[in-house]
Amino acid sequence: MSEQPASAPPNPATPRIMRGFEYVLFNSRWLMAPFYVGLVLALAVLLIKFVRMLLEFVVHAPSYKSSEVILDVLSLIDVTLVANLVLIVVFSGYENFVSRIDTSGNPNWPIWITKIDFAGLKQKLLASIVAISAIHVLEAFLNIETVFDATKMTWLVAVHLVFVISALLLAISDRWSSGDHE
Repeated sequence: MSEQPASAPPNPATPRIMRGFEYVLFNSRWLMAPFYVGLVLALAVLLIKFVRMLLEFVVHAPSYKSSEVILDVLSLIDVTLVANLVLIVVFSGYENFVSRIDTSGNPNWPIWITKIDFAGLKQKLLASIVAISAIHVLEAFLNIETVFDATKMTWLVAVHLVFVISALLLAISDRWSSGDHE
């Protein structure tokens, strides 16, 4: 009969160290909370910017040509889309990476706030970026009669197409990875 070497008895400190390490890792998610607070402050700055743009628009709109009105409205939409994007990142990121949001106490909470997973967040981010990019291309196109720079317009369209293709490829890869091939 062959003799097996005696294995060393398990060290009782090892599981404790592992649990402690896992505890630190798990709770490190709270380091993300200040980032989300910072984004809320950025949202407040966007609100100030939006109000200034809106007041300027209202004051000057009567003397504007229709194309200038359209450009200013597109600028307001652009800031609104960026604010929506920040809001989506704050709620979804907090919910996905820090802690669940308890919406039971407030029936006015939008349903989507706690329903966006990481894949949905990526898609919403890219969709917002595509929309913002499209607005910039449209603004450049509407300004084409005053300032035409073929190189700039080409770059704007090229970057926009890259965003569109990226969003499409992300949507396809998410669908494939979820098993919805049909």
